Amino acid sequence: MHTLKISEVMWNHIEPIRCGTPLTKVVHALLSNHVSGLPVVDDQRRVLGFVSEQDCIHALLVSNYHGEGDPNVDDVMFHKPVTVSPDMSLVDLAQNLGAGKPKVYPVVDHGKLVGIVTRAAILSQLAKAGQTMERSRFADAED
Repeated sequence: MHTLKISEVMWNHIEPIRCGTPLTKVVHALLSNHVSGLPVVDDQRRVLGFVSEQDCIHALLVSNYHGEGDPNVDDVMFHKPVTVSPDMSLVDLAQNLGAGKPKVYPVVDHGKLVGIVTRAAILSQLAKAGQTMERSRFADAED
């Protein structure tokens, strides 16, 4: 478990959000990928920001109420997202999770986005490790 790296649990199949994307398209991407947030990147896949469901809810509520049209991701994204390295230990990241911390982390290698890692993926790996340890203890007790 201590040697498990972020690269082994990250999702690399999700397309990031590009600058200038209308918020309605961002919402579609969030919902279709079942994630609470996504990184915003430039054409070279450098992470410029992060957009969450919460960001979209507020902006679309205001936009719809005032009839101001469809805002784009640049208007609402968080501009200083926390990123992690694919070589980072899963245990190290799990130890740093807490209230108010992101639920989705962009994974960046050499300045470019290579994937995302979610709290759910971390939780899943921790649960698997716990089951493995429990089975091991049970087998040892039978011997």
